[in-house]
Amino acid sequence: MFTGIVQGTAPVVAIDQTINFRTHTLKFPPAMLPGLTLGASVAHNGCCLSVTTINKDLISFDLIKETLLTSNLGELNVGDSVNLERAARFGDEIGGHLMSGHIICTAEIAKICTSENNHQLWFRITDKKIMNYVLHKGFIAIDGISLTVGEVEHHRFCVNLIPETLARTTLGKKRLADRVNIEIDAQTQAIVDTVTRMQPTPSFS
Repeated sequence: MFTGIVQGTAPVVAIDQTINFRTHTLKFPPAMLPGLTLGASVAHNGCCLSVTTINKDLISFDLIKETLLTSNLGELNVGDSVNLERAARFGDEIGGHLMSGHIICTAEIAKICTSENNHQLWFRITDKKIMNYVLHKGFIAIDGISLTVGEVEHHRFCVNLIPETLARTTLGKKRLADRVNIEIDAQTQAIVDTVTRMQPTPSFS
């Protein structure tokens, strides 16, 4: 499990690509290395991956076909940075909201609004079913960051970012049409699905 509080960013330093499979290697920040072991879970832009190789501060991870299809990790190039979070431990503070690290889809950045003290990003999700889980003031994870949904309009929604988030994550460097990973809040999804199932089926007698 994860909390959506990004602990650092790391650049991609190597990619080994084959058919429907890739291994990428990141140069980890020193603060995230203590206690890291083979098999440990680390969220990359919100996507849970397992450590496969440790070579000092160079840490490798395998990405299978499903990960490449569902997330934006297959679009990374050497030199790109990713948001990182180590798996939460029992007793850790939940500063954001509980997350599984299972990406449900990607969203496209549709609009960027900036002013002196505000930074707002609008995202487009074409799947109407997924948009049913995006609620005003609800939780959502974007590239592994726990955020609060602002306005919601049909197939679009926005979030408002504080300077700390822009400084500590990759969102401040995003451009129009960039894709980000989306994880829907599990409690929201469960409530929406339950209410939908409980609704009576229309009768046409």
